[in-house]
Amino acid sequence: MLQPKKSKYRKQFRGKNKGVALRGNELAFGEFGLKALTGGWLSSNEIEAARKKITYATKRLGKYWIKVFPSKPITKKPVGVKMGSGKGAIETYVAVIKPGTILFEVSGVTEEMAKEALTKAGHKVSLKTIIVKK
Repeated sequence: MLQPKKSKYRKQFRGKNKGVALRGNELAFGEFGLKALTGGWLSSNEIEAARKKITYATKRLGKYWIKVFPSKPITKKPVGVKMGSGKGAIETYVAVIKPGTILFEVSGVTEEMAKEALTKAGHKVSLKTIIVKK
């Protein structure tokens, strides 16, 4: 799974996720892309599952880019622990996604193959997505 090598602070607040993506909202490298229509958190497990689907569906032809990185640590306290006694341990890492963000890009494959791969990848993420073309 993806996670940062090191960070300045080990634990973060949950924060707000308001507004639309002003950066990372256009295709930069590939011909086809998977764009988020809703905002939210994308876990490292979801990113990895979608990456595997793209690799499998394109039969390792062409090239793909992952445009998001899970850099936000999410903490959880164990089951049955009483309130108080500080913040829990880091459970996973997530990428904060705003509506309009491009998640994945694909190039070097046919349009049908790219659409199939990105559709399958879209089923693996917990956001509503759309396929965009350059």
